[in-house]
Amino acid sequence: MAVIGIQLRDELLRRMERDQKVRLSLPEDGPVPEALMEVWRSVDADNTAFLKQVIDTHGWPGHDLVGEEAAHAAWLLAQHADHDLAFQQRCLMLLRDAVGRGQATAQDLAYLVDRVRVGEGRPQVYGTQYRSCDGALQPQPIEAPERLDERRAEAGLEPYADYDRHMRQHYG
Repeated sequence: MAVIGIQLRDELLRRMERDQKVRLSLPEDGPVPEALMEVWRSVDADNTAFLKQVIDTHGWPGHDLVGEEAAHAAWLLAQHADHDLAFQQRCLMLLRDAVGRGQATAQDLAYLVDRVRVGEGRPQVYGTQYRSCDGALQPQPIEAPERLDERRAEAGLEPYADYDRHMRQHYG
């Protein structure tokens, strides 16, 4: 890995760690304090600006450039750029190409497909996105649910029932 790839790898991993630290600090019950929401929004905005620069300079940061873990970190930053749907759509296009070249995972692509579709007001394809509805965790609408497990398997995801159980145990 070239020096630039090592530097990008380290920065992507640092940013992923900070992203997760903020999200894991949310209270399990009750409202999220506004100060914490401000930190969350600031982290997401800063990470989005950083990822835009990376993509403008290097294209999608794939496995060959930054390694598998940092390529996953780049996906996470794109996944959490909900405040910039146009950028998420751009990342989706780039990530789809990266998966085709073996530079990113189909699992990461599936999650971003769903995130973008939900952001566009469309049903998700893989059933990865949930929302809280009257205090209960519910999946966002899913396109053709009768073929959901088939699509999930094609993307390398576990059966939906297993994923749903995990989501409800940890986030519901």
